[in-house]
Amino acid sequence: MSAVWQARLDTLREVILADIARGDYFGAVLTVGRGGETVFAEALGAQDAGGEKPLHYDDVFSIFSVTKAFTNVLILKAIEEGHFALTTKVRDVLPEFIGQPREDATFYHLLTHTAGMPGVWTPKPGMFLDRLRELFAASIENVHGEVPPGTRCDYSPLVNHVLLGTALVRTDPKGRNYQTLLHEDLFTPLRMDSTSMGLRPDLAPRHVKPNMRGTVPIQHLSRNIPGDHALFEDPEVEAPHVGCASTSGDLYRFAEMLRRGGELDGARLLSPAMLALARQVHTGTMPNELYKRVAENAGWQVPPANQGIGFQVRGPMGGDGGVFHHLFGTLASPETHGNYGAGSTMFWVDPERDVSFALCSAGVMTQAANIERCQKLSDLVLSAMV
Repeated sequence: MSAVWQARLDTLREVILADIARGDYFGAVLTVGRGGETVFAEALGAQDAGGEKPLHYDDVFSIFSVTKAFTNVLILKAIEEGHFALTTKVRDVLPEFIGQPREDATFYHLLTHTAGMPGVWTPKPGMFLDRLRELFAASIENVHGEVPPGTRCDYSPLVNHVLLGTALVRTDPKGRNYQTLLHEDLFTPLRMDSTSMGLRPDLAPRHVKPNMRGTVPIQHLSRNIPGDHALFEDPEVEAPHVGCASTSGDLYRFAEMLRRGGELDGARLLSPAMLALARQVHTGTMPNELYKRVAENAGWQVPPANQGIGFQVRGPMGGDGGVFHHLFGTLASPETHGNYGAGSTMFWVDPERDVSFALCSAGVMTQAANIERCQKLSDLVLSAMV
Protein backbone atom coordinates (compact mmCIF):
# COMPACT_ATOMS: atom_id res chain seq x y z
CA MET A 1 0.00 0.00 0.00
CA SER A 2 1.40 3.38 -1.02
CA ALA A 3 1.88 5.76 1.90
CA VAL A 4 -0.93 8.31 1.89
CA TRP A 5 -2.53 10.53 4.49
CA GLN A 6 -6.16 9.47 4.21
CA ALA A 7 -7.49 12.36 6.29
CA ARG A 8 -5.94 14.78 3.81
CA LEU A 9 -7.60 12.98 0.89
CA ASP A 10 -10.88 13.29 2.79
CA THR A 11 -10.18 17.02 3.02
CA LEU A 12 -9.57 17.07 -0.75
CA ARG A 13 -13.07 15.70 -1.30
CA GLU A 14 -14.56 18.26 1.10
CA VAL A 15 -12.74 21.13 -0.64
CA ILE A 16 -14.02 20.08 -4.07
CA LEU A 17 -17.57 19.84 -2.73
CA ALA A 18 -17.22 23.29 -1.15
CA ASP A 19 -15.97 24.71 -4.48
CA ILE A 20 -19.01 23.24 -6.21
CA ALA A 21 -21.42 24.53 -3.56
CA ARG A 22 -19.93 28.02 -4.00
CA GLY A 23 -20.50 27.84 -7.75
CA ASP A 24 -16.83 27.88 -8.76
CA TYR A 25 -17.53 24.97 -11.12
CA PHE A 26 -20.33 22.43 -11.53
CA GLY A 27 -18.50 19.20 -10.77
CA ALA A 28 -15.27 17.25 -11.15
CA VAL A 29 -13.93 13.77 -11.77
CA LEU A 30 -10.49 13.27 -10.25
CA THR A 31 -8.13 10.29 -10.33
CA VAL A 32 -4.92 10.21 -8.28
CA GLY A 33 -2.41 7.41 -7.95
CA ARG A 34 0.88 6.81 -6.22
CA GLY A 35 3.34 4.22 -7.40
CA GLY A 36 0.74 2.81 -9.77
CA GLU A 37 -1.88 2.33 -7.05
CA THR A 38 -5.04 4.42 -7.31
CA VAL A 39 -5.64 6.32 -4.05
CA PHE A 40 -8.49 8.65 -5.12
CA ALA A 41 -11.01 8.11 -7.93
CA GLU A 42 -14.27 9.98 -7.54
CA ALA A 43 -16.94 11.88 -9.43
CA LEU A 44 -18.31 14.82 -7.45
CA GLY A 45 -21.01 17.32 -8.35
CA ALA A 46 -22.86 17.64 -11.63
CA GLN A 47 -22.55 18.32 -15.35
CA ASP A 48 -24.74 21.41 -15.13
CA ALA A 49 -25.16 24.55 -13.03
CA GLY A 50 -28.52 23.38 -11.70
CA GLY A 51 -27.11 20.10 -10.42
CA GLU A 52 -29.74 18.08 -12.29
CA LYS A 53 -27.28 15.76 -14.07
CA PRO A 54 -24.89 14.11 -11.60
CA LEU A 55 -21.41 13.35 -12.86
CA HIS A 56 -20.31 9.73 -13.17
CA TYR A 57 -16.75 8.46 -13.07
CA ASP A 58 -16.79 7.28 -16.69
CA ASP A 59 -18.24 10.51 -18.12
CA VAL A 60 -16.52 11.80 -21.24
CA PHE A 61 -15.21 15.38 -21.34
CA SER A 62 -13.99 17.62 -24.11
CA ILE A 63 -10.42 18.05 -22.92
CA PHE A 64 -9.51 21.11 -25.00
CA SER A 65 -5.74 21.76 -24.98
CA VAL A 66 -4.86 18.54 -23.17
CA THR A 67 -5.20 17.28 -26.75
CA LYS A 68 -1.83 18.96 -27.35
CA ALA A 69 -0.18 16.46 -25.01
CA PHE A 70 -1.24 13.59 -27.27
CA THR A 71 0.13 15.39 -30.32
CA ASN A 72 3.35 16.15 -28.46
CA VAL A 73 3.94 12.55 -27.40
CA LEU A 74 3.46 11.33 -30.96
CA ILE A 75 5.94 13.97 -32.15
CA LEU A 76 8.49 12.76 -29.58
CA LYS A 77 7.80 9.20 -30.75
CA ALA A 78 8.35 10.22 -34.39
CA ILE A 79 11.63 11.87 -33.39
CA GLU A 80 12.79 8.69 -31.65
CA GLU A 81 11.85 6.72 -34.77
CA GLY A 82 14.06 8.98 -36.90
CA HIS A 83 11.42 10.75 -39.01
CA PHE A 84 12.92 14.12 -38.02
CA ALA A 85 14.76 15.63 -35.04
CA LEU A 86 14.19 18.25 -32.39
CA THR A 87 16.76 20.29 -34.30
CA THR A 88 15.07 19.84 -37.71
CA LYS A 89 13.73 23.06 -39.14
CA VAL A 90 9.98 22.92 -39.59
CA ARG A 91 10.33 24.08 -43.21
CA ASP A 92 12.35 20.94 -44.01
CA VAL A 93 9.23 18.85 -43.34
CA LEU A 94 6.63 21.48 -44.22
CA PRO A 95 8.15 23.48 -47.10
CA GLU A 96 5.24 25.94 -47.08
CA PHE A 97 6.52 27.25 -43.75
CA ILE A 98 8.75 30.00 -45.14
CA GLY A 99 9.33 33.68 -44.54
CA GLN A 100 11.54 35.34 -41.98
CA PRO A 101 11.81 34.99 -39.09
CA ARG A 102 9.51 31.97 -38.72
CA GLU A 103 11.31 29.77 -41.27
CA ASP A 104 14.23 29.33 -38.87
CA ALA A 105 12.01 27.67 -36.25
CA THR A 106 12.70 24.03 -35.38
CA PHE A 107 10.46 21.36 -33.92
CA TYR A 108 12.11 22.15 -30.58
CA HIS A 109 10.81 25.71 -30.87
CA LEU A 110 7.27 24.52 -31.62
CA LEU A 111 7.27 22.13 -28.67
CA THR A 112 8.59 24.78 -26.26
CA HIS A 113 6.30 27.56 -27.55
CA THR A 114 9.32 29.63 -28.57
CA ALA A 115 8.84 29.71 -32.36
CA GLY A 116 8.40 33.49 -32.35
CA MET A 117 4.84 33.56 -33.71
CA PRO A 118 1.96 35.28 -31.91
CA GLY A 119 -0.34 33.19 -29.73
CA VAL A 120 -3.50 33.41 -31.84
CA TRP A 121 -6.69 31.46 -31.08
CA THR A 122 -7.67 31.18 -34.74
CA PRO A 123 -5.64 31.80 -37.92
CA LYS A 124 -8.63 33.47 -39.58
CA PRO A 125 -11.63 34.97 -37.76
CA GLY A 126 -14.87 33.07 -38.24
CA MET A 127 -13.39 30.02 -39.95
CA PHE A 128 -14.35 26.43 -39.24
CA LEU A 129 -11.77 24.89 -36.88
CA ASP A 130 -12.57 21.26 -37.62
CA ARG A 131 -10.30 20.25 -40.52
CA LEU A 132 -6.53 19.94 -40.27
CA ARG A 133 -5.79 20.79 -43.91
CA GLU A 134 -7.78 24.02 -43.72
CA LEU A 135 -6.24 24.98 -40.39
CA PHE A 136 -2.78 24.38 -41.84
CA ALA A 137 -3.44 26.45 -44.97
CA ALA A 138 -4.87 29.34 -42.95
CA SER A 139 -1.96 29.23 -40.48
CA ILE A 140 0.63 29.31 -43.26
CA GLU A 141 -1.12 32.24 -44.93
CA ASN A 142 -2.01 34.37 -41.92
CA VAL A 143 0.30 33.70 -38.96
CA HIS A 144 3.85 34.97 -39.36
CA GLY A 145 6.86 35.33 -37.11
CA GLU A 146 7.14 38.40 -34.91
CA VAL A 147 10.51 37.72 -33.27
CA PRO A 148 13.40 35.31 -33.98
CA PRO A 149 12.76 31.77 -32.73
CA GLY A 150 14.06 31.14 -29.23
CA THR A 151 13.79 34.74 -28.05
CA ARG A 152 10.25 34.72 -26.62
CA CYS A 153 7.91 32.16 -25.05
CA ASP A 154 4.33 32.76 -26.17
CA TYR A 155 1.83 29.96 -25.63
CA SER A 156 0.38 28.87 -28.97
CA PRO A 157 -3.33 27.96 -28.61
CA LEU A 158 -3.55 26.59 -32.16
CA VAL A 159 -0.84 27.15 -34.77
CA ASN A 160 2.08 25.16 -33.33
CA HIS A 161 0.00 22.01 -33.00
CA VAL A 162 -1.59 22.38 -36.40
CA LEU A 163 1.98 22.37 -37.75
CA LEU A 164 2.96 19.43 -35.55
CA GLY A 165 -0.13 17.43 -36.53
CA THR A 166 0.49 18.09 -40.21
CA ALA A 167 4.12 17.00 -39.82
CA LEU A 168 2.97 13.70 -38.29
CA VAL A 169 0.62 13.05 -41.19
CA ARG A 170 3.18 13.92 -43.87
CA THR A 171 5.92 11.76 -42.36
CA ASP A 172 3.71 8.80 -41.45
CA PRO A 173 5.02 5.78 -43.40
CA LYS A 174 1.51 4.29 -43.45
CA GLY A 175 -0.08 7.38 -44.99
CA ARG A 176 -2.79 7.65 -42.33
CA ASN A 177 -4.94 10.65 -41.50
CA TYR A 178 -4.59 12.30 -38.12
CA GLN A 179 -7.59 10.64 -36.48
CA THR A 180 -6.41 7.17 -37.45
CA LEU A 181 -2.82 7.87 -36.46
CA LEU A 182 -3.83 8.99 -32.95
CA HIS A 183 -6.13 6.02 -32.47
CA GLU A 184 -3.70 3.36 -33.67
CA ASP A 185 -0.45 4.74 -32.24
CA LEU A 186 -1.62 6.16 -28.90
CA PHE A 187 -5.13 5.34 -27.71
CA THR A 188 -5.17 1.65 -28.68
CA PRO A 189 -1.77 0.65 -27.22
CA LEU A 190 -2.51 2.53 -23.98
CA ARG A 191 -6.04 1.04 -23.84
CA MET A 192 -7.55 4.50 -23.63
CA ASP A 193 -10.85 3.06 -24.78
CA SER A 194 -12.96 6.14 -24.00
CA THR A 195 -10.71 8.63 -25.79
CA SER A 196 -11.06 9.86 -29.36
CA MET A 197 -10.14 12.66 -31.74
CA GLY A 198 -13.57 14.13 -32.38
CA LEU A 199 -16.48 12.88 -30.30
CA ARG A 200 -16.76 9.23 -31.32
CA PRO A 201 -20.48 8.34 -31.70
CA ASP A 202 -20.41 5.60 -29.05
CA LEU A 203 -19.03 8.12 -26.53
CA ALA A 204 -21.73 10.74 -27.17
CA PRO A 205 -24.23 9.41 -24.57
CA ARG A 206 -21.59 9.91 -21.83
CA HIS A 207 -20.38 13.29 -23.10
CA VAL A 208 -20.44 16.29 -20.77
CA LYS A 209 -21.26 19.14 -23.13
CA PRO A 210 -18.88 22.04 -22.37
CA ASN A 211 -20.38 25.12 -20.76
CA MET A 212 -17.84 27.84 -21.56
CA ARG A 213 -19.51 30.40 -19.26
CA GLY A 214 -18.14 33.21 -21.41
CA THR A 215 -14.49 32.36 -20.70
CA VAL A 216 -13.29 31.50 -24.24
CA PRO A 217 -12.58 34.38 -26.67
CA ILE A 218 -13.57 32.57 -29.89
CA GLN A 219 -16.10 30.19 -31.37
CA HIS A 220 -15.18 26.59 -32.16
CA LEU A 221 -17.24 26.13 -35.30
CA SER A 222 -17.97 22.84 -37.05
CA ARG A 223 -19.32 22.62 -40.58
CA ASN A 224 -21.43 19.60 -39.62
CA ILE A 225 -23.21 20.74 -36.44
CA PRO A 226 -24.61 24.19 -35.55
CA GLY A 227 -23.49 25.99 -32.41
CA ASP A 228 -20.75 28.29 -31.15
CA HIS A 229 -18.66 25.37 -29.85
CA ALA A 230 -20.07 22.50 -31.91
CA LEU A 231 -16.55 21.31 -32.79
CA PHE A 232 -16.56 19.45 -29.48
CA GLU A 233 -19.58 17.38 -30.53
CA ASP A 234 -18.45 16.53 -34.07
CA PRO A 235 -17.08 12.99 -34.64
CA GLU A 236 -15.19 14.01 -37.79
CA VAL A 237 -12.96 16.67 -36.23
CA GLU A 238 -9.21 16.73 -36.88
CA ALA A 239 -7.89 19.46 -34.59
CA PRO A 240 -4.51 18.50 -33.05
CA HIS A 241 -4.72 21.40 -30.61
CA VAL A 242 -8.17 20.92 -29.00
CA GLY A 243 -10.18 18.16 -30.67
CA CYS A 244 -10.05 15.19 -28.27
CA ALA A 245 -12.57 13.80 -25.82
CA SER A 246 -11.55 11.61 -22.89
CA THR A 247 -12.23 10.55 -19.31
CA SER A 248 -10.34 11.11 -16.07
CA GLY A 249 -9.54 7.40 -16.04
CA ASP A 250 -8.05 7.46 -19.54
CA LEU A 251 -6.03 10.61 -18.80
CA TYR A 252 -4.74 8.82 -15.73
CA ARG A 253 -3.55 5.94 -17.93
CA PHE A 254 -1.76 8.45 -20.16
CA ALA A 255 -0.14 10.03 -17.10
CA GLU A 256 0.85 6.60 -15.81
CA MET A 257 2.65 5.90 -19.09
CA LEU A 258 4.70 9.04 -18.49
CA ARG A 259 5.34 8.21 -14.83
CA ARG A 260 6.61 4.77 -15.85
CA GLY A 261 9.12 6.24 -18.30
CA GLY A 262 7.12 5.85 -21.52
CA GLU A 263 5.57 2.38 -21.02
CA LEU A 264 2.28 1.03 -19.68
CA ASP A 265 1.09 -2.58 -19.50
CA GLY A 266 3.79 -3.72 -21.90
CA ALA A 267 3.16 -1.01 -24.50
CA ARG A 268 6.17 1.31 -24.85
CA LEU A 269 5.71 4.61 -26.66
CA LEU A 270 8.80 6.55 -25.57
CA SER A 271 12.18 5.97 -23.97
CA PRO A 272 13.02 7.12 -20.45
CA ALA A 273 15.82 9.21 -21.99
CA MET A 274 13.38 11.26 -24.08
CA LEU A 275 11.08 11.90 -21.15
CA ALA A 276 14.00 12.85 -18.91
CA LEU A 277 14.91 15.53 -21.45
CA ALA A 278 11.31 16.64 -22.03
CA ARG A 279 10.54 17.32 -18.37
CA GLN A 280 13.38 19.79 -17.90
CA VAL A 281 12.78 23.55 -18.07
CA HIS A 282 13.87 24.70 -21.55
CA THR A 283 12.85 28.36 -21.42
CA GLY A 284 15.23 29.74 -18.82
CA THR A 285 13.78 32.71 -16.96
CA MET A 286 11.57 33.88 -19.83
CA PRO A 287 7.92 34.45 -18.93
CA ASN A 288 5.14 32.93 -20.96
CA GLU A 289 3.44 35.92 -22.56
CA LEU A 290 -0.06 34.48 -22.02
CA TYR A 291 0.46 33.79 -18.32
CA LYS A 292 2.31 37.06 -17.92
CA ARG A 293 -0.88 38.88 -18.88
CA VAL A 294 -2.99 36.65 -16.62
CA ALA A 295 -0.65 37.28 -13.68
CA GLU A 296 -0.50 41.03 -14.24
CA ASN A 297 -4.28 41.29 -14.49
CA ALA A 298 -4.66 39.27 -11.28
CA GLY A 299 -2.01 41.28 -9.43
CA TRP A 300 0.30 38.27 -9.06
CA GLN A 301 4.03 37.88 -9.42
CA VAL A 302 4.81 37.09 -13.06
CA PRO A 303 6.07 33.48 -13.11
CA PRO A 304 8.70 32.02 -15.43
CA ALA A 305 7.30 30.04 -18.37
CA ASN A 306 8.95 26.81 -17.19
CA GLN A 307 8.18 25.15 -20.49
CA GLY A 308 9.50 21.67 -21.18
CA ILE A 309 9.53 19.86 -24.52
CA GLY A 310 5.83 19.32 -25.05
CA PHE A 311 4.95 19.72 -21.38
CA GLN A 312 4.52 22.47 -18.87
CA VAL A 313 7.03 21.88 -16.06
CA ARG A 314 6.81 22.89 -12.42
CA GLY A 315 10.44 23.97 -12.27
CA PRO A 316 12.35 25.02 -9.16
CA MET A 317 10.51 26.79 -6.36
CA GLY A 318 12.06 29.24 -3.95
CA GLY A 319 15.53 30.74 -4.34
CA ASP A 320 15.72 33.82 -6.55
CA GLY A 321 12.37 33.00 -8.17
CA GLY A 322 10.42 32.89 -4.94
CA VAL A 323 7.07 31.13 -4.70
CA PHE A 324 4.60 31.77 -7.51
CA HIS A 325 1.21 30.59 -8.75
CA HIS A 326 1.27 27.32 -10.66
CA LEU A 327 -1.32 24.81 -11.86
CA PHE A 328 0.71 21.91 -10.44
CA GLY A 329 0.92 23.48 -6.98
CA THR A 330 3.65 24.92 -4.80
CA LEU A 331 4.65 21.53 -3.35
CA ALA A 332 5.40 19.69 -6.59
CA SER A 333 8.95 18.56 -7.33
CA PRO A 334 10.85 20.48 -10.04
CA GLU A 335 10.37 17.87 -12.81
CA THR A 336 6.61 17.60 -12.33
CA HIS A 337 5.17 17.87 -15.83
CA GLY A 338 1.80 17.81 -17.55
CA ASN A 339 -0.71 19.79 -19.57
CA TYR A 340 -4.04 21.50 -19.04
CA GLY A 341 -7.17 22.38 -21.03
CA ALA A 342 -8.93 25.74 -20.80
CA GLY A 343 -10.33 26.20 -17.33
CA SER A 344 -11.40 22.59 -16.90
CA THR A 345 -8.97 19.73 -17.45
CA MET A 346 -5.45 18.87 -16.30
CA PHE A 347 -3.05 16.02 -15.75
CA TRP A 348 0.40 15.97 -14.20
CA VAL A 349 3.06 13.53 -13.10
CA ASP A 350 5.43 14.11 -10.18
CA PRO A 351 8.29 11.67 -10.86
CA GLU A 352 10.01 12.34 -7.54
CA ARG A 353 6.93 11.56 -5.46
CA ASP A 354 5.70 8.89 -7.88
CA VAL A 355 2.28 10.53 -8.24
CA SER A 356 -0.11 10.76 -11.21
CA PHE A 357 -3.05 13.21 -11.26
CA ALA A 358 -5.92 13.50 -13.78
CA LEU A 359 -8.74 16.04 -13.42
CA CYS A 360 -11.78 16.66 -15.64
CA SER A 361 -14.31 19.25 -14.54
CA ALA A 362 -17.60 20.75 -15.73
CA GLY A 363 -18.20 24.50 -15.89
CA VAL A 364 -15.22 26.21 -17.54
CA MET A 365 -13.38 28.67 -15.28
CA THR A 366 -11.39 31.80 -16.12
CA GLN A 367 -7.62 31.42 -16.45
CA ALA A 368 -6.79 32.98 -13.07
CA ALA A 369 -9.55 31.18 -11.17
CA ASN A 370 -8.54 27.87 -12.73
CA ILE A 371 -4.88 28.35 -11.80
CA GLU A 372 -5.88 29.01 -8.19
CA ARG A 373 -8.24 26.01 -8.16
CA CYS A 374 -5.72 23.62 -9.70
CA GLN A 375 -2.90 24.85 -7.46
CA LYS A 376 -5.09 24.25 -4.41
CA LEU A 377 -6.15 20.74 -5.46
CA SER A 378 -2.62 19.80 -6.51
CA ASP A 379 -1.17 20.91 -3.18
CA LEU A 380 -3.85 18.99 -1.28
CA VAL A 381 -2.93 15.86 -3.22
CA LEU A 382 0.80 16.34 -2.75
CA SER A 383 0.41 17.01 0.97
CA ALA A 384 -1.39 13.66 1.27
CA MET A 385 1.69 11.79 0.04
CA VAL A 386 3.65 10.91 3.18
